[in-house]
Amino acid sequence: MDQVSHPKSAPPRRPTITDIATIVGVSKVTVSNALNGRPGVSEATRARIAAVADEIGFVRNSAARALSGARSSAVGLALCRPARMLGTEPFFMELVGGIENVLSDSSYSLALQVVSDHERGLEAYRRWWGERHIDGAILVDLRTDDPRIPALEQLGLPTVVIGHPSGSGSLTPVWSDDAAAVRETLEYLAALGHRRVARVAGLPGLVHTAIRDEAFARVCAELGLQALPPVHTDCTGQEGARATRRLLLTPERPTAVLYDNDITAVAGLSVAQEMGLRVPADLSIVAWDDSPLVQVVRPALTALTRDIHAYGANAARTLLSLISGRQPGGYEDLAPRVTPPAAAPHPRPDRPDRPDRPGPEAFGPDGAGHRRGRPRRAVSSRGSVRPDVGSGGLRGSVVTQVEPVRAHTASAHTAAPDRPGQLPGWEAAQPCSSSAKASSAARCGSACRRMRPRASRAK
Repeated sequence: MDQVSHPKSAPPRRPTITDIATIVGVSKVTVSNALNGRPGVSEATRARIAAVADEIGFVRNSAARALSGARSSAVGLALCRPARMLGTEPFFMELVGGIENVLSDSSYSLALQVVSDHERGLEAYRRWWGERHIDGAILVDLRTDDPRIPALEQLGLPTVVIGHPSGSGSLTPVWSDDAAAVRETLEYLAALGHRRVARVAGLPGLVHTAIRDEAFARVCAELGLQALPPVHTDCTGQEGARATRRLLLTPERPTAVLYDNDITAVAGLSVAQEMGLRVPADLSIVAWDDSPLVQVVRPALTALTRDIHAYGANAARTLLSLISGRQPGGYEDLAPRVTPPAAAPHPRPDRPDRPDRPGPEAFGPDGAGHRRGRPRRAVSSRGSVRPDVGSGGLRGSVVTQVEPVRAHTASAHTAAPDRPGQLPGWEAAQPCSSSAKASSAARCGSACRRMRPRASRAK
C-alpha cells in the first residue's frame, strides 16, 4: 500500500514584542518600556500593550530579562539541613507556607534549595543573584558571627534575616522575643511549684539558641529555680530522646523540661512514659512551637504558641518592601505565649516521690531497660492471672494492669536500699509469712493500699 506523505505543520511560534508592536501600532522600544515599567509611555498605551500581551500569551525570556535589568519576580531561600528531614519539621513547613502565601499574591515565586552546609547556601545566593534569577533573599538559621551576613551585604542583595537584630548586621531582621518567651515559661512552671528545671536546646552555634540559653540561666536565678545545664541537640527526635534520658537518669532529675522544638518534646514524652513517669504529674514538658504534633499525642503537651504562618508572611512582606525600594527597618513579631493543653491536670512536683513507683535508677545505665521487681501481669475479668501476652490474645477483654509491687518483707519497710542502685523493697528475697502479713500491712499503711490493681482496657 502506497504511503501518502503529508506536509508537516510548523510548530507554533512563541509571541514576541514585534507581534505586540505590530498589533498595537507602536515601536518595539515602546513595548519594551511599557512591559518593563519604564517611564515615557502613556497609561492608555501601557494598558493596551499589557492587554495584547496577555491575549497572545507573551512571556518574557529570562535571558533577555537579565540583559535588560528587569526583575525576575522570584525570591531565594537556601535551607541547610538534610532533604529527608524537611518534611518532618512542622516549623519550616509552616514558615514556607506563609512566605509562599504572600509571594503568590504579588505574582512572585520562591526559589527553594536544600543545601548541606551554609557555604553551599551562600554559593546558591551568589549564583541566583549573579544570573538575575532572584530579586531578593530570605536568610534563616542565623549563626553567631555568621559569615553569610557580610557576604550578602557586599553583594547588595536585598535580604531579610529571620533572626535577632544582634546578629543580622545591616541586613533587615524579622524576629520575635525569645527571651520574653523563656521568662513566661519559667514563671508559669514556678507558679505550678517546680523548683528544678532543665532545657533540651538546639545547636549551640545558633543565635536564637544562645539567647534562650542566657535567658534560661538568668531567669532561673531570679526566680530561685535550680537550673540544670542545657543539653544541646540537633533538634531531631533521636537526639531529643537521648537528651531526655540523660536528664532523667541524673540523681536529682528535673520536674520540668523545656524543649527547643516540638519533635524533641514528643521524643521526650516517649522516654518519660518508657521510664514509668507520668506526664504531667511526675514530669512537666513544654514544647517550643505549638504544632499538630504536640496536640495529637496523649497526653497533649504544653507549648509555646505563635503563628508561624504569619511569621513567614511578615518576612515575605518585609522583603517585598525592600525589593520595591522602601526601607522598612525590620519587623518584630509577637513573642510566643505559653498555652497549656485543654483540661490539663495540675502537676504536683513538690509532692514526695511515691514509694511504690520506680525511680530512674531502676532502668539500668541507659534508662532503656525494664522495671525491676515483678513483671507486669494481665488479670482477666474472672480473676485468673497470666503473664503478658500479645494484644491479639487480650483484644476486647477487660483486664487489670498490676504495677510492680513491693513484697511484704522486713527489708521492704526500711528506708535504705539493701545495696547501691537497688530501690527499697523492689528485690526482696523472701515474702512475709502469712502470720506476719497483718502487722506488715499495718507498718506500711497506705503503701499497701496502693498495690491494688488498676482497671484498664487492653488495646
